[in-house]
Amino acid sequence: MTEHATYEEYLKSNERLISPFKGTSMMPLLKQGRDVFVVQRKGEERFQKCDVVLYRRPPKSYVLHRIIAVREQDYVILGDNCIRKEYGITDDDILGVMVGYVRKGKERWVTDCAYRIYSFVWMHTSALRILWLRLRGVAARAFRKLFPNRNRA
Repeated sequence: MTEHATYEEYLKSNERLISPFKGTSMMPLLKQGRDVFVVQRKGEERFQKCDVVLYRRPPKSYVLHRIIAVREQDYVILGDNCIRKEYGITDDDILGVMVGYVRKGKERWVTDCAYRIYSFVWMHTSALRILWLRLRGVAARAFRKLFPNRNRA
């Protein structure tokens, strides 16, 4: 992909996009500075629960997150390391679906058994993970209030 083309522009003329992952929202699956994702340009079909999709968030940011619910007109989406679900993501917002990734230098595909198990477990433990992440945030804020001058090295 050229540095100046957006994901959207690139996928208009190419079937697949390969790009380094940025951010923390898909950890532990994908890590910034280490991993690369492969997205297939969207077709006519609707996406399914568990699909990881690349979508446009206005005005011009792009997000790679997992579909956790398919509704009649839109999708509910959540990053693997996020606590806030996104509602109202439509087919028009989605550019493509992740079909593979390179993690720690090894190519992996969403059809691999290990990925399918990870995806199943991740989907069925999302409520527990969200609760854990929220509790961890509350504990961190309380610690900072109790010990405001503590060195945070």
